[in-house]
Amino acid sequence: MSVNPNDEQPETGGEKPKAAETPEPPKASATPKAPEAEAPRAAAEPAAGTEDGAARPVEGGESAPEDALPSPEAGAGAGGAQDGRRRLADALWPPRVTRAQLVVALLLACLGFGLAIQVSSTSEGSALRGARQEDLVRILDELDDRTQRLEDEKARLEKQKSELVTSSDQAEEARRQTQEKERQLGILAGTVAAEGPGITLTVTDPVGAVESDMLLDAIQELRAAGAEAIQVDGVRVVADSYFTGGGDDMRIDGTQVTAPYVFKVIGKPEDLEPALNIPGGVVQTLEKEQATATVERSAKIVVDALRPAKRPDYARSSSQ
Repeated sequence: MSVNPNDEQPETGGEKPKAAETPEPPKASATPKAPEAEAPRAAAEPAAGTEDGAARPVEGGESAPEDALPSPEAGAGAGGAQDGRRRLADALWPPRVTRAQLVVALLLACLGFGLAIQVSSTSEGSALRGARQEDLVRILDELDDRTQRLEDEKARLEKQKSELVTSSDQAEEARRQTQEKERQLGILAGTVAAEGPGITLTVTDPVGAVESDMLLDAIQELRAAGAEAIQVDGVRVVADSYFTGGGDDMRIDGTQVTAPYVFKVIGKPEDLEPALNIPGGVVQTLEKEQATATVERSAKIVVDALRPAKRPDYARSSSQ
């Protein structure tokens, strides 16, 4: 008896007929592909054995969207930035200094030092730089007067020399000139009294801010202007006088003096007063310290404070 294969077989053992197996999809190629390239393709191509072309879910979960995948450009950019910073740091440190750079640095340092000195020296003369035209003319006149005094002294000495040479009684002329020279030296040394035209400088110090160096500057300025005899509060000021202390303990040659300080000065008033009032001079310096300096001209100033004559210990006259 022949059996038709198309006839249904009776169920044996209660087993159900198996459904037709779906053919397996073709295996992926062994060639590795980038993850970002496979994902879009798997989403676009229909899986084998499907009729509607719908994408089959990947084992282990659904396929990730394209915008959630890592971007290779981002990783490459971060690595490139780090490499760039590393190359920059390697180029800057340790520093590589050439001989030409050292020479340029040395020249710039010398140039800066020279500019600093020039600025410092320029600032020191700023007092006269900002002076008025009248003050500058007065200072120039004072310098001309000093030059004229030196010329007069030169002419006087030349006249004395001529008199000694041409005089019939040279011994008497020499004696007369010696006595005149002794009187002049006595005035300068403070051993004899003197009188003549000059000024009176009065310095008041209500706050006790005047120091010894300020009074010494006034003495130096007066001497430069042609002062021949100076007396401060009863103390004769000569070439070897010194000032110490300040405020309530001001001393001249060890003798204490107190404010107001009165300077009696013999000399040409037209030269002495402008010397004290020049811009940045004695008067302005004292005013900055809240002190007051007044100058009064006089036709007759008496300087009667004397100093004892000291016999030198070692020096002797070369004529003996």
